[in-house]
This record gives sequence, C-alpha cells and structure tokens, in this order.
Amino acid sequence: MTSTTAATDAPARPRLLLVDGHSVAYRAFFALPVENFSTSTGQHTNAVYGFTSMLINVLRDEAPTHVAVAFDVSRQTFRTAEYTEYKANRSKSPDEFKGQVQLIKEVLDALNITHLEVDGFEADDVIATLATGMGDDVDVLICTGDRDSMQLVNDHVTVLYPLKGVSDLARLTPEKVEERYLVAPQRYPELAALVGETSDNLPGVPGVGPKTAAKWLDQFDGLDNLIARADQVKGKAGESLRAHLDDVVRNRRLNALVRDLDLNVGLDDLAKQDWDREAVHTLFDGLEFRVLRDRLIEQLPNAPIEAEGGFAVAGELLGPGELGAWLDAHGHGELTGVDVTGQWGGGTGDIEAIALAASDGAAVWFATAELTPEDDRALAGWLADEAAAKTLHDAKGPLLAVWARGWDLRGVTCDTLLAAYLYRPDQRTYDLGDLALRHLKRELRADSSEDGGEPQEALFDEPGSNEALAEASMLRARAVIDLAQALVAELDATEQTRLMTDVELPLQRILARMEQQGIAVDVGLFEGLRAEFDAQVETAQGDAWAVIGHEINLGSPKQLQTVLFDELDMPKTRKTKSGYTTDADALEGLYAKTEHPFLAHLLAHRDWIRLRQTVDGLLKTVGDDGRIHTTYSQVTAATGRLSSTDPNLQNIPIRTESGRRIREGFIVGPGHESLLTADYSQIEMRIMAHASDDDLLIEAFRSGVDFHTQMAATVFHVEPGAVTGEQRAKIKAMNYGLAYGLSAFGLSNQLGISVAEAKELMEGYFERFGEVRDYLQNVVGAARKSGYTATILGRRRYLPDLGSSNRQRREMAERMALNAPIQGSAADIIKMAMIKLDAGLRAGGFASRMLLQVHDELVLEVARGEAQQVEALVREAMGSAVELKVPLDVSTGVGHSWHEAAH
Repeated sequence: MTSTTAATDAPARPRLLLVDGHSVAYRAFFALPVENFSTSTGQHTNAVYGFTSMLINVLRDEAPTHVAVAFDVSRQTFRTAEYTEYKANRSKSPDEFKGQVQLIKEVLDALNITHLEVDGFEADDVIATLATGMGDDVDVLICTGDRDSMQLVNDHVTVLYPLKGVSDLARLTPEKVEERYLVAPQRYPELAALVGETSDNLPGVPGVGPKTAAKWLDQFDGLDNLIARADQVKGKAGESLRAHLDDVVRNRRLNALVRDLDLNVGLDDLAKQDWDREAVHTLFDGLEFRVLRDRLIEQLPNAPIEAEGGFAVAGELLGPGELGAWLDAHGHGELTGVDVTGQWGGGTGDIEAIALAASDGAAVWFATAELTPEDDRALAGWLADEAAAKTLHDAKGPLLAVWARGWDLRGVTCDTLLAAYLYRPDQRTYDLGDLALRHLKRELRADSSEDGGEPQEALFDEPGSNEALAEASMLRARAVIDLAQALVAELDATEQTRLMTDVELPLQRILARMEQQGIAVDVGLFEGLRAEFDAQVETAQGDAWAVIGHEINLGSPKQLQTVLFDELDMPKTRKTKSGYTTDADALEGLYAKTEHPFLAHLLAHRDWIRLRQTVDGLLKTVGDDGRIHTTYSQVTAATGRLSSTDPNLQNIPIRTESGRRIREGFIVGPGHESLLTADYSQIEMRIMAHASDDDLLIEAFRSGVDFHTQMAATVFHVEPGAVTGEQRAKIKAMNYGLAYGLSAFGLSNQLGISVAEAKELMEGYFERFGEVRDYLQNVVGAARKSGYTATILGRRRYLPDLGSSNRQRREMAERMALNAPIQGSAADIIKMAMIKLDAGLRAGGFASRMLLQVHDELVLEVARGEAQQVEALVREAMGSAVELKVPLDVSTGVGHSWHEAAH
C-alpha cells in the first residue's frame, strides 16, 4: 500500500501536516547506512538527511498549507510514572543517532517550520491535541511510524505511515485502517489494549491475536462492554482475558492519546512559511547536503527569491568582422566579464561561444565558429592583454579551452568562484546564480534597471535558440562584474584579497598547465596489475569459502551476517535495521578481537577488489597521448588543500607494497629523462613548532637528530641513542595526533594501550612541551571569540558550531579549530612553493615541468641534462616558500617511475 496521487494543487481548505519528529528520524537513521552519511568533521547525518528528504517529498506531494513537527522531550513521561516498564524494552539510542535530532530541529528552523514538545508527554500527544483541536474544517495529515496515531484517523485525518524506510508512505484512511487492523480507527487502541503493543512493552492477553480481539469488540460493541461482560467470553481465551483484565485496562489507559494539552498555538501560527534561504545555505553547507539543497530549491519552488532585481544589459549578437571594433570601444574599461560556453576536462577543451560584458552595460555574444581571421586576431590579442582587466567564474576550464585554440588568457583580476570560496570555504556549492542572490540580491535575468525596475521580456524581440543561449551567457558575463566587486570588498574586509591575487589566481594557471601536460603511464603494467589483482580476488574468495565450508557472496551484508554471527558466533557489531553491520571498521575491529582466518581472507578480498578498481579507474582515463590528465580543484577542501578528480591521483594507495606498485605505472614520458619527487618532512609538526613557539620543539627540529627520536628522548628523559622503537612509535603517534585534536581515548586505540596509560603519556608530553599545550588551548579559545581560525597566510575558516549548545557539534568544531590552522598552513606553504618553483622554471628556461601535487609532495618530469639544476631549484623553492622559526626540510628522489623516485 503506497502513497497515492500527489496533491500538487493548492487545497481548497486548510491542510495541516503533522510530523512525529522522533519516529521519522529514528526510521531514517536505520533506513540509511550511517557509514555513508557523515560530514568531513565526523558528524553523522543519516537521520537528518533521511528526515529532510522525506519532508521535502511530503511538502511537495501533499502541498500542505500548515505544518508542524512534534518531538519527545525524553523517555520520562506520565506513562512511565504510572508504569515503569513502559517502553523499557527499547534499547539505548545508538551513539551515531545522538545529536542528530538537534540538527533536525535546526533544519526545521531554517525552513521556518514550527516544532513543538511538551515535558512529560510524547510527540503523539502533541499531534493528537493539534489534530483534534483544529475542527472538522481542516484536513490533517499525520506522518508517523507510531501505530497509536491510528486512533486519530477519521474522515478528515489521514495517517502517512512509513512502509520502507521513510520514502514509501501508506495513506491510511478510515477504510484502510479497518482493512489493515480489522477494526475502525476509534477502536484501534481497544484492539491494541487486548493484543498488546510490543514496541511500547505493553503485554496483551496471552493467546489473543488481532482476529479474536476484533471479533470480541464487534460482538460486545467496544472494550468497555467487553470488560463489563468478560464473564460471558467462553473457552480458554475467556479465561485468559479475565486473568489479565488489569493489564487490558492499564494498556487502554496508557495508549489513549492526550488531546487537550495547552500548546498556545493556533492554526495561523502553523501556516507554512517561506524558508530562510541564507539559513538553509549556511546549515546545508555545514551538513554537506549539496544534492539535498538542490532538491529543495527545485522541488519547493515557492521558496523565497530575495531578489531586488536583475541585471541591465545592452546585448547584441555581432556579425562577422565586428568584434575588433567592439573590443576597442568597450573592452578596456574598468572590468570586463567573460562567460565561455564549451567543454573542458582531461587537460584540454573546446570553445563554442563567448559572451563579453563591459562595465558600461554593453554586452556581446558570438559563436567562435563564425569568427573571421580578423576577429580571431582581435580576440586573441585582447584575451592575452594583461592590461585588459577581466573576471570569470571558474576560469580554469575555459583557460584549457583557450590554450587548445592557440590563444592565451591574461589579465584575470578576479575569479568569482575562487573569491567566493575564500570568503566562505565551507560552502558546498558556488553556483553563479546562487552567489548573485546571496551577495547581490539579484537574479540572473534582464532588467530595464538594476534597481528593481520592470523585468524585460528578453534581450531580443524574437529569441531563437542562439538568442536564448546568448542572453543567458551575457547575463552571466554581466553578473560576474558586480559579483567580483562585491566579493573583493568582502575579501578586503577580511584581509584575504592577497590570497586570491598572489596565491589562488597564479596557482590556477599552474594547475591548468599541469592538467594539460598530464603524466605518462605504462598501460601494459597497469593491465598486468589488473589481471594479477583479479587473480588475488579469486584466491581470497576461495580461501574464505574453504574456511566456512561453503560458497557465499562476500559482498552481501545479509549473507555475511549469517556466517559471522550465526555460523561462527562472533561478537556482535553495531546494530542496524537490517542486522549487525559488516562495514570495514566493524570487520577490522572483529578481526583484531578474534584473528579468525575467515575475516583475514574477507578483508584481503576487499583490499584486492579496491586495488583492482583503482587500476580499472586509471586505465579508463588514459588519453590518446598515453598520459593521464587529472583535474584539480581549489575549492573542495575547506582547509585550502587541493583535491584531484577524474581520476583522483591524490588517492593512489602507498601503505601496502601492492598499492605502491601502482605508482610504478606512472613513468617518465618520451623526451624527458626522469621523474623527480619532492616532499616536505613533518610539515604539520614544523608549523606547530612555529605557531606554538615552543623552545624544546624548535630545538628538536634544529638538533639534526631524527625528529620523533629527539621528541621521545625529551619526553622519556633519556639520550636519543637509548630511545626504543616502542617509545618512538608512541611519541610519533602523539606528534601527528596533536594537530588533529587527538584524545586520550584515540591515542589508546592507536597504540593498543589503556586510556589511563594514554592519558599519563599525554600529561608527560605536555609537561615537557608546555607552549604546545598552551597553543592548542588558546587556538580554540581565540576561534571561539572571533568565530574563525586563520592560517599563516590569513586563510580563514569559520566555525559557528564553536558556540553550539549541541555538545557533539561543539566538540567537532573544537577539533576543526585545532586542525584547520595547521593543515591549512601546510596547504598555503605547498601552494607558495609551487608558485616559486613555476617562476624559477620559467625564468631559467627549463624544459622540466611540474606534473602532480599530492598533499605535501610534488612530482616533476625532468628534461635531459637538467636534473641537478632542477633539484636545486626545487629544494630552494620549497625550502623558502615561507619563513618559519624552524627549517622546512625537503626530501627528493629521482627515478624512471613515481614509485622509484619516491624511494
């Protein structure tokens, strides 16, 4: 029984949607795998995502005019006060669920949806009060997974009951309730009193099921009459009823919903409001709900567009030979907006059309296929002119396409994508239209004036396909001018303008060139690895089957649950709706406890599949030139780190020998001599030493002794030569954990020691390195006051959750406050190094070139005869990227392959 026709038109009478917040949230939690829904900070979001997704669907399909969500306050209610066993059979809420209800309430606040709760009562009671108190002139929809709400169903009250997760809802009308439960809705609680409610821990009459109970209620015309004439019920069932009458009376008393709570809200207070666009953006950015935000905007179009107007554009389509004159007249003003239509990726691109918009309001659009030789020369000259100030939104792709045509693009003074990212690095989307609304309060539409004048029908009297494309592109080109000015003002105010002009914009060109060049690969080696990994997958599968004596699908959670917890009787993992979890963390934990051979082969099977998939992905992206051209993003990681996609070359496994062999497939290309790798040594700890100004930490780096050994010697009060391997390992874990907010519990897990021992180790560490302790405490305190952290170059990350009343979110924000300045500064340093290195390579006329950046490592392709000079240049550029109180140590290696060069 699934949801019927959607109510897409506005209802003739008020339609009130009531949602049982805890019920739906809990179902969403178990419907969506917790391991697939968490933010980069570790906040679990599966319940929030599922609840919000369901809410969007119901708001779209049912078109309610009024909405409210009810929540339980706690498990202690008047029902538990009367009967202590009420719901006592329910297990403790999973740790991953905790904190998500508060996030759901924040989503509701952003959507301007009223949520209610009353101490001592359940959400059902709030819903019952609202549903029955509005009168017969209001249609009510109740979304809940609690069957007690069936008693509220009547001709104008319908229950939307989740059948599978929260996406499939049954519409339970009076007829459907009776069909399903054999009694009319008002008699449902009487039936439940007789049969019992397992979910509420209310035992029924032994031996009495729904059919018998329904027959009795019909025969005696209700529960009161049945109780009064219980002696007339014959047989063993009658005896059982009489023996448990007290239970029946108690059950009926407890399952009766309270309908007269003093809520102090009327129908008008629950009217559906326009949602708060800025609040939704801020919250969904933090929750990393990009797709869900897009659905919200698309499916609930009645959301407010806080636009005060559009953009005034005097647009035209140029004919052949007219471009040079237009550029002379309009292309050298204060700023020109550029919008490129085309395709790019894999290190190249193609341009179909270009729109240009000048600061004076003039705009033009032209298809590149229609350019005359004179137009081509005029455009190429203007694009390459440093003095012609330009702004684009996400210029790296168009830059690749410009280069592919033999042109160049210079004079870009602002990229609005990069500027928006620097201003708010936690946003999950930087769509131009959205940014125009957020920062300019204007839509991407043509207006006769920019002050909210009458919108123009269109730029062209009779728009055809070209004209429609041209109008949209010219509006984008016009919008980036004003957006650039607004964002640069914001960056000026936060002292981040130089980050854009001196770091991100120069780096953008370097990354585009790296994408264009790509890195050569040995396809035959990759194909051999794929075959080898395939064979290993089969071997691991066969070994796993041999241990248990039969075949199963090792990728099936259901079959694995049967083997692990029924056949092998292993300790139970975290409970989920479909059983006990078999995710990677759970299986590794099980193996650590049991060292069972089946688990060893199962984990190996998963590892080999992962390696095979990695090689498969690489082979699919090899270009016609025998090279892989990844795509770098400057706006994905809030800390400032670069990311790599299509394929992700920053994720090539290196911890296992099999994974490292994949790097053997990345090789020096024809015409060059070798690959050179260069990476920073202990960059995060060097930044920590600089930031904390801890004398002992600084001395540890200046001593020339292995850093972790020197630190261990200081902590354990021994000479460096007397430090044991175990002592070094403990301090190494401590060193790297510091920058990530490592707790005593986390350290105990890493080292396999007790929490008490880990705590003692940490206390001893901080006793010796007091300035480090003070720095870590102060950085969180300072961020709490200012609302943000900053890197050594001033890159900000805003952390509003530092003031959250939600403990879990606050603690996560505190860990981010510890991590962001260190990791962000490391990102700043490698970017500065790349800019210096690129300038040095160009100034020296070297044929060697940068190919890859992987976190703290650079990979270069070295031309014949340049190895010694290029290595010296790399060391100098990386070592002097910024000035710290400790030296920046750079390790280099040379070889035919990436693997060989890194060793």
